Amino acid sequence: MSLLSKLMGNSSSISKEDLVEKYGRLLTETEEIELGFSLLRDVFMFTSKRLILIDVQGLTGKKQEYLSLPYRHISRFSLETAGTFDLDAELKIWISSENEPSVSKRFNQSIDIYAVQRYLAQKVI
Repeated sequence: MSLLSKLMGNSSSISKEDLVEKYGRLLTETEEIELGFSLLRDVFMFTSKRLILIDVQGLTGKKQEYLSLPYRHISRFSLETAGTFDLDAELKIWISSENEPSVSKRFNQSIDIYAVQRYLAQKVI
């Protein structure tokens, strides 16, 4: 993924092996990472049990916030596909009964956003 794409806020996929190596200690004994994406320095990953958002903070990136969202708390989600002039797609996720989306992530064209939506639907519905 190009630097410009990252600066525009687009996501790119990360291999499961890389995610397990770096974030495996966050997982429960029966949990597996199934999908993962990076957004500049931040990471979000779908596991067999929850969505984990990793917010890298500070200049050095040593400070990190880990937000865990169990699938059962996701009340709805939306997908906005890429258009002619808008080259990225956006996935929004609402937690419980919030009026505004709790999570909003942009995907470039290299990611099959329909596959991500299908995966999330299987976990939530």
